[in-house]
Amino acid sequence: MKRSCRRGILPLLALFFLLPSLHSCSNPGRVGREFSPERVGRRVIENLLARPDLMIYSTPEAHGIHYAEVCAGFGAVQLAGALKDTALLERLAQRYDVERTGTIPNSANHVDVNVYGILPLELYRAGMGEAFREQGLRYADGQWKDPLPDGTTRQARYWIDDIWMFSSLQVQAYRVTGNPEYLHRTAKVVTAYLEKLQQPNGLFYHGPEGPFFWGRGNGWVASGLAVLLAELPQSDPHYNTILAGYRSMMTALLHYQGEDGLWGQLIDEPGSFRETSGSAMFGYAMQVGVKKGLLPVRPYRKAVERAWKGLCQYLEENGDLREVCVGTGQSTDINYYLSRPRITGDLHGQAPLLWFACSLLTP
Repeated sequence: MKRSCRRGILPLLALFFLLPSLHSCSNPGRVGREFSPERVGRRVIENLLARPDLMIYSTPEAHGIHYAEVCAGFGAVQLAGALKDTALLERLAQRYDVERTGTIPNSANHVDVNVYGILPLELYRAGMGEAFREQGLRYADGQWKDPLPDGTTRQARYWIDDIWMFSSLQVQAYRVTGNPEYLHRTAKVVTAYLEKLQQPNGLFYHGPEGPFFWGRGNGWVASGLAVLLAELPQSDPHYNTILAGYRSMMTALLHYQGEDGLWGQLIDEPGSFRETSGSAMFGYAMQVGVKKGLLPVRPYRKAVERAWKGLCQYLEENGDLREVCVGTGQSTDINYYLSRPRITGDLHGQAPLLWFACSLLTP
């Protein structure tokens, strides 16, 4: 049976009551309307388009356009599509044109580079051309090429980031093709990740060599679970397990949300600095849950509102988001996490801010 509130009155009422308060978001000395989701989103998109070069990911194992650039472009296209801004979509399509991106080597052998497929698939969904569909599906299908005997992709490495990387790409492929196999195989691997990595409190350690609840790492999980559950049918054998894992995580996040609406670099560590990329991901994951009937309107509607208002305080005039943690490997030393440098305008933060803005604008 379908959830009666998925497209019913509950998410619509939540959005009805939430948006007016979001439009009133303010900074000292600034007009509140400046921080409406549309205005913020447009500012961040212009910031992305002003960057002359694409961010590149290059390691000994993998090479391609960086996943942070990909996720920012994906959010920008989603938002421009929601606004029905054809001119803005054309500019984004030009930045990520197949002829341009196709000349950049992509090893297509790793979750961090295969995720590129979400961007052309979103451009296709926005009406930007068949070439984007073909490009995106190559990465989605390639992810499950020559799977392990149990049907799991060989790209599974059991890092928490992967839950977003797998889910976002395979869900995009499902949205474009309507083939449920993309969802079912993703649900199976995500369930394995949950069983292996989720802690009793609902959160996720950074990894076996990082026994701490790092904010952005958990943000990738929260966002990936929300994206998958937004499309996964209740009839899937893994649906209840994934929903339970998602709800357990959201309950924990609700407990650790600060008075300013944000979360710390280490979620459960009161002394850690406020970190915006993870906070944007958590707000986005909660908003998707409320809209899709996965979470109750109370208390999550208020948590979403507080998260958006809190993030507004860290947005520069040029669309740069402050206090974004740099890329972070695992460590057994808590001070390693607490002393990490923070960047202004890093695409790891720009991307989820765009997802969050779009989620607040679309029914």
